Amino acid sequence: MALADFVAELDALADAAQRAFASVADAAALEEARVQFTGAKAGKLKAAQQGLGKVDKADKPAAGKKFNEVKTAVEAALEAAQERLAGSAKTQAREAFDPTLPGRPLRLGHLHPVTQTIADMKDIMGRLGFTAVEGPEIEDEWHNFEALNIPAIHPARDPLDNFYLATASAAAGQRTAGAVQEKPLLLRSQTSTVQIRVMETTPPPVRIISLGRVYRPDTADATHYPMFHQIEGLLVDRGVTMADLKSVLRLFCQSYFGKDEVHIRFRPSFFPFTEPSVEVDMNWQGGWMEMGGAGMVDPNVLRAVGYDPEEVTGFAFGLGVERVCMRQHGITDIRALYENDVRFLSQF
Repeated sequence: MALADFVAELDALADAAQRAFASVADAAALEEARVQFTGAKAGKLKAAQQGLGKVDKADKPAAGKKFNEVKTAVEAALEAAQERLAGSAKTQAREAFDPTLPGRPLRLGHLHPVTQTIADMKDIMGRLGFTAVEGPEIEDEWHNFEALNIPAIHPARDPLDNFYLATASAAAGQRTAGAVQEKPLLLRSQTSTVQIRVMETTPPPVRIISLGRVYRPDTADATHYPMFHQIEGLLVDRGVTMADLKSVLRLFCQSYFGKDEVHIRFRPSFFPFTEPSVEVDMNWQGGWMEMGGAGMVDPNVLRAVGYDPEEVTGFAFGLGVERVCMRQHGITDIRALYENDVRFLSQF
């Protein structure tokens, strides 16, 4: 093929492509023109490129240069058409917008039912004069056991009943034969650890609640889960009695469940960190519901934090947050709270 004929074909291709791209009025027409001229398989530019092989060998450099110029011009016309249509679409969208119409409502999430329960508990106990405090979820044995009057031989310290962290430890600050004695760390099994930390740094009177996650290696079933939440209250002052404990729990239950007459009863029990200790039950819909444990702070716990049990007394109580949440909302399986099923969570 003569060079002049090849150049004439390229000029005609460029002119046709520019006119076609300039005349498209919508995205469908633009796509049709794009495929016609720049398509990878059957486009006219592809056919023209294949025609280079028919040009005389001596004319191929000039023919290749001309092809590149035409290709650049066609692609520029395509980009101009794309920008023109995009700008037109934005203009139409602006013209179609009516600022007097109500805005589109955003789909908002909401708090998890356990989080809602914790917020309600904080609010109620705050109105009763208790300050909410927090503490670490990774604890040492002193705060999780020893300061709470749980000796080393106590079954509650069994490694099978706790989440010990085998790769982490805390220096005890004691050296034996040149080596530093270390204490293992664990995921806290109760929020009572926060009470110890507060009493270590705060002189009485103390009036606090601690809420947060705790961990125990329980097999997950309808009423047990290896991670759950607790609320624990502590009041230490002069002359604190069991009557004060019962009054606070009764007021809390009345405020939370909205009942005019909420009956609280104590059943004798045993906890290492309280003496005497009781199980707390609340009358609910004609039956008794177990709420948690409570009692008067054991003198050994007061001594461990530097308090004088001859001068001050105190009470402590611990309630399961999930237990209260489930009873309030009629949930029968604790696992439903942690399955992240939007259909379930959207009910609250």
